[in-house]
Amino acid sequence: MAGKASEYHRGEMDIHEQVATFHLVMGITKWGSLLIGSALLALVLWFCTGAGFLAGVICGGVVLVLGILLLRERGGEGH
Repeated sequence: MAGKASEYHRGEMDIHEQVATFHLVMGITKWGSLLIGSALLALVLWFCTGAGFLAGVICGGVVLVLGILLLRERGGEGH
């Protein structure tokens, strides 16, 4: 006797919500890591070296700006 036919059909589900959630999590991870890294750099330079507050903030700011420029989304890639 043949088994009951499944209602699942591969490739026919709407996955827009899963894709949106994936992109949100990846964005939070990317930008959060950049913020934590630049803040950590600023704090380490401020408290653990003789560079001081101003040098720590400047270096942290430079890393933050470079990270934003390098990690931003570029349009027109077709992905």
